[in-house]
Amino acid sequence: MHLKYLRAFAVLAEELHFGRAAERLAVAQPQLSVWIRRLEQDLGVVLFDRSSRAVRLTDAGQAVYGPILKTLESASLIERAALLGSSAVVGQVVVGYAGASSRDVIPPLAKAVRAAEPGIELKLRSLVYGGLAPGEVASGAIDIGFSRLPVRDKEVRTRIFAYERILVALPEDHPLASEEVVRLADLASEPFVAFPATLGSNLRNATTRLALEAGFSPRVMQEAPDSYAILSLVAAGVGVTLTLSSVMHVNPPGLVYRELAGPPTYLPVVVVWRDGGVSRATQAVLDIFEQIKPTPADPPGRVLD
Repeated sequence: MHLKYLRAFAVLAEELHFGRAAERLAVAQPQLSVWIRRLEQDLGVVLFDRSSRAVRLTDAGQAVYGPILKTLESASLIERAALLGSSAVVGQVVVGYAGASSRDVIPPLAKAVRAAEPGIELKLRSLVYGGLAPGEVASGAIDIGFSRLPVRDKEVRTRIFAYERILVALPEDHPLASEEVVRLADLASEPFVAFPATLGSNLRNATTRLALEAGFSPRVMQEAPDSYAILSLVAAGVGVTLTLSSVMHVNPPGLVYRELAGPPTYLPVVVVWRDGGVSRATQAVLDIFEQIKPTPADPPGRVLD
């Protein structure tokens, strides 16, 4: 079996369209058909159902899909090792990320890794919430994750690389929108929009904690899965929310951000990795990340942990 046949299979299995797959592979469609037929001949099975207008994987095609992807990944690592030499760091590192704040982390990390260690392949995995990252790291599902304190998992290690200031987001026509700063106690009777309480949102937990300290329990009237949705609902007048300085680039019409009264309050952002040793490639990525995002000095104000 030639690797080009396996690559052709993988692309066609993803696209399920000969024309689009051929375009991605930069070959003519008849050539792609030849490669698929030859792979089927080598394996002695039919991989794709071409009997209808749509292209579908057969049972045999579904069975070989996973092993073929793993073979292609292994081949890629072999090619990298051959090109870079035995002294280079070669491997795959799975990085879990979540939330709008990741926009400031993932691009510079990916760029720095490509420049410093081209033999490392970063595989990015989107998580629902950063609060899930420590558990994913502890279970081995990902190698590195980004989360916020507190982190309760004892099987992981953390390093702070940023502090996110907690702010209030309000509809622009809200009575408090004209104020420069907002007392949290003044939001006691307001409906809140927040992340779901059951899925590991550290910001939701911080909202509850700060509200209780201010003398009330937040009345969450609407939940939403991400900052973009939450802030859009606030802009539409559904409620108010506590949010973070890292998402101030999200600016739907009708939304305003205001500082909380009193000393600034921060949530620390951390990189998370497994305790007890990591692969050479993972350690290289951690070292690179520390260079581009070193641990900052403690900010003035209050840090939640």
